Parts: sequence; C-alpha cells; structure tokens
Amino acid sequence: MLKSMTGFGRGEFLDSGHRIIVEIKAVNHRYNDIVIRMPKNLGSLEDKMRRRIANTLLRGRIDVFVTLDEYSQNKRNVRVDKELAIAYHGALRELAQILATPLNDNIHQIAKYPDVIKVEEEFEDVSELWPKLSCAIDIAIDNLIRMRMAEGSNIFNDLSERIDRLTGYINEIDERAPKILAEYREKLIGRMRELLAAVNVEPDETRLLQETALFADRSNFTEEIVRLQSHLAQFRATLDSGDAVGRKLDFIVQEINRETNTIASKANDFTVANIVVEIKSEIEKVREQIQNIE
Repeated sequence: MLKSMTGFGRGEFLDSGHRIIVEIKAVNHRYNDIVIRMPKNLGSLEDKMRRRIANTLLRGRIDVFVTLDEYSQNKRNVRVDKELAIAYHGALRELAQILATPLNDNIHQIAKYPDVIKVEEEFEDVSELWPKLSCAIDIAIDNLIRMRMAEGSNIFNDLSERIDRLTGYINEIDERAPKILAEYREKLIGRMRELLAAVNVEPDETRLLQETALFADRSNFTEEIVRLQSHLAQFRATLDSGDAVGRKLDFIVQEINRETNTIASKANDFTVANIVVEIKSEIEKVREQIQNIE
C-alpha cells in the first residue's frame, strides 16, 4: 500500500526498573536521513537503532527522540585511594618537621582531602537495555507506519483521479490530431485561392499535396501520444505495486512532462495548446503529491 513520508509514532516500554519512550517524527526528504537524540549512556546502542529504523522507514527525514527513566537504584562502591592517602600523610609529616610542630594523626582529616575517598556508582550493562529499547522502537515505528498509510491512502486516491484526468486529456488530443491536418489543408487551399484569384490561376494540386505532406510530417505527434499512454499505464501499475515508489513515480512524471512539451511544439493548434496547458497544470499537482510519497 502507498505510504506517505509524513507521520509521527510513539512507543513506550515500562517495567519495574525502567521507562523508555521513543518518539519518531518523519517529514519529506529526498533520501533517508535519520537523526537520533538519546541519553549519552545509550550511545553504544545508536547503530542498532539506526539499522532497525532504516530497514523499515526507507525514505524521509526521520527524527528520533529517546527518553530513559531508571527506577532501580544503582549500586554504590566506596573506594579508598591508598597511595594518595599515604602521600598526604607523608606530606603532612614533612610539613610538621619543617615547622617543628607535632603531627596529629587524624584519620578523619586525611579522609577529607580531595580524591582520597571516592563514591562510585556501578551502572548496569547498557546492552541489557536493548530488548526494552527495541520494543519501544517497534511500537513507535508501527504507529508511524499506520499514520503514513492513512495519509498514503488519501494521496493514492488523489493521484488516481489526476491520472484519469490526464488520460482524458491525452485522448482528446489523439482525437483532435486528424482534424488538425484537415483544417490546415482547408486553410491552405483558401489562402492559395485568394492569392491566385487575382491572376486568374487555378491552385496547383501537386504543390498543395506537397505542402500538406510537409505539415503532416512536422506536426505528427503519434509517437508522443503512444509513449504518453504507456507512461500513464506504467504510472498506474507502479502506484498499485505497494512498494516504496516515490522516486520511480517522479521519473515517470518527468517523462510525461517531456512528451507533453514535444506535442505542444509540434501541434501548431490552438485547441491542442489549451489542452496542453491543462495537462501541465495536472502534472505539477501530481509532482507535488509525489514529493510526499515514500
């Protein structure tokens, strides 16, 4: 099913030890650009997150926000820097000798000196958080995809209507093609008769046929019509495929636009020119919609 590139998804994992919230916001982008904002202590899991998201969300600017709340208390260890304590004690004894002052061996005083005693927290292995984080990511992705598919359904309906409209315009041009040549021949005969009537000369049928043949050759856009019909059929088939088709559809629209411009330059007909204006207007609207497709 067709998916939009725009959407938002939120996933949450909660147990007695942790609460992890993952929010994913996606907007239009030509490529797959994933930006992750997460607590520093989860940094080692970023590559896993990026791969998990990139395997599912194939195109768009993807902003990921991770929040982590820890409910379990981390273990605390008290560490004594023995060498530093001995060094402090030695320095105090040396100072006492220099000042000829008795040294009071007060253990509490030495313990207050910087870095003699340190309290260190023992953090849990971050890799053990991956299953919990992965669960929140999957929920967020599922919610985002649901929103993308809902928007994609609206885009699909809009594009289908516009392709029907373009098909109708192409059929009008195809029906108009034989009339263009007949009208040109009538206009050419009329002009020749007016010019030759003054000298009382009949129009040269051979020359008339030559001019008509030259015009028919210059204004023949049968090949362009056939290619346009093929491009529109390909557009429909691609639209129905359900894959990530944004880039392919963009290419097909470029080809449709190119063939339309060629017809406009060849036709030399006011009616066809007006139809081409309508076609190009629809093409621009189709192009705008395609920018929203994954």
